[in-house]
Amino acid sequence: MQKLTKKLLMDAAAAFAKLESGHKEKALYGITDGKAVGTYIEHKFQEILQKKYQYERGCSAKGIDFPGLNVDIKVTSIKQPQSSCPFKSAKQKIYGLGYSLLVFVYDKKDERKTRTATLNIMHVIFVDSSQTADYQTTTGLLKILDNNGNQDDIVGFMMERFLPVDEIQAMNIAKGVVKKRPGIGYLTISNALQWRLQYSRVIEQAGRVVGVHRVS
Repeated sequence: MQKLTKKLLMDAAAAFAKLESGHKEKALYGITDGKAVGTYIEHKFQEILQKKYQYERGCSAKGIDFPGLNVDIKVTSIKQPQSSCPFKSAKQKIYGLGYSLLVFVYDKKDERKTRTATLNIMHVIFVDSSQTADYQTTTGLLKILDNNGNQDDIVGFMMERFLPVDEIQAMNIAKGVVKKRPGIGYLTISNALQWRLQYSRVIEQAGRVVGVHRVS
């Protein structure tokens, strides 16, 4: 059995999106819970992969769906393209989540006559781990650095943006930012007990910027 790679994963996701978009599913008729739809897509995609490829399948303990590839699946409706994500550190807003994302964006339609639902997968986007930071945070920090900003300026910026850090943590992060410039992230990451990831920008920028790939 062939070993799964990121390239094969993206190819499989594109083929799955095409196949699923033409499929009528009775089990999803009338379902409005986005989590249930997401679970359906993830499980069905994993079942297809397991028949063709050898790979380490993730579990809740390991945190992401493909730990061997350092990739997590996210499924979201085009009506409100967002999902939740475990909170680890405020640094994730600056340097990224620490893993890549494979994002399926669907539009669900119910057909009353047949009592079936169709999931039109409108976008499949692969976001490299290096591009999974918060857009406004990273671009704001880069402007400060380009304007000869120092640690105090960076701490002030983080406090203004209500990053979940205390003063000591903020100062330590600021020292790191001065030494290592962050790259630009393309997610919108909202503060919460869990990060809230929003995908409108990656949908817009997919295929236009390095590290944000339009798979389908």
